[in-house]
Amino acid sequence: MPYTPLVTVKHRIALGQALPFNVLDASHALMLAKGQVVQTAHQLELLFQRGALVDLQELLTPAERIRNAPREALPGLWRFCMDDLHKALGHCADEHFPAALEQASQPVLALVERDPDLAIFQVMRQEANPLMQYGMDHALHTGITAALVARRLGWSDAEQERAMKVSLTMNVSMFELQGQLASQTTPITPEQRQAVLAHPEFSARMLLLAGVTDTDWIKAVLWHHEVQDGSGYPRGLRDTSDLANLVRQADIYTTKLSRRANRQAMAPDEAARMVFMQDPKSSMINAIVKEFGLYPPGVFVRLMGGETGVVVQRGGSVKTPIVAVLTDGRGQPLSSPQRCDTAEPGYGVAAILGEAGHGPRQPGAAAGGLICG
Repeated sequence: MPYTPLVTVKHRIALGQALPFNVLDASHALMLAKGQVVQTAHQLELLFQRGALVDLQELLTPAERIRNAPREALPGLWRFCMDDLHKALGHCADEHFPAALEQASQPVLALVERDPDLAIFQVMRQEANPLMQYGMDHALHTGITAALVARRLGWSDAEQERAMKVSLTMNVSMFELQGQLASQTTPITPEQRQAVLAHPEFSARMLLLAGVTDTDWIKAVLWHHEVQDGSGYPRGLRDTSDLANLVRQADIYTTKLSRRANRQAMAPDEAARMVFMQDPKSSMINAIVKEFGLYPPGVFVRLMGGETGVVVQRGGSVKTPIVAVLTDGRGQPLSSPQRCDTAEPGYGVAAILGEAGHGPRQPGAAAGGLICG
């Protein structure tokens, strides 16, 4: 484990304030724990003279730790970071919300950058959370999707971060209502519909009250349901921003992938076909389809030979993913998953399966309208 002399990071120490890391002696034994306080310059100089050390790992930001983490640690990091985002969103009315969201979103952006296939897996393999939690879950999935598509479109790091933050906060004023709507099987009431129509303005107002000062962020939240033909809400605007449009498209796509009490989640090839047919010439919609493909990581499929497995990686085209094969053509479990490139002759995808690999649904016509290889 690498160490560095304390003197090399003295700029990270503020006298009279909590230490941001542990301080060790020359034998790597603990001298001062993280959070303890060095009160005077003389005390600090004594630590330097004694050869005090700091573990380099403690100097890394959460995002830097993710970039350096072993590959096998990434799934666990995803779970941890998604939990942190949930907690941050749960305090959206707090004055410290902007800083908390910044701290929680940076590691997720690093995870998206580190392994986009695993990021897509988080969107597709949605946890079986209570439907009352739908609002926050949907915000996270939309945020990941928006960040992925912004990367594909060549947006800057700052623009990718803003796209994720807009997605995470577009519905902060109606998380609870979203849970109710996802759970109920009765039609939406007039009162609920009015709240839905008003949520962009209320969400923007909540962010302003919480201390968000980024006007592009606020405007995109306000405009994320506006449509170029003027049919959107709350103001029927025709001219908004690329940021608002990207978030709207990511919102629409991920909504189709999510289950509710009165409907199952839509299969990804069908969701891709539906968003594509809305506007086949849209660069953003094409970016979504190309980013996720027809068979995204996390989807169970049956191959042409009868084998079943789960998509683990995107392939050379939207129709040819890499699959971890779990059963042979007779349905017998394999001793260990076998990697399969569905671009190879005879190994194409024959059907998308339901949860846990059951319940086939033929992709056929759903894939036919897409020419985005």
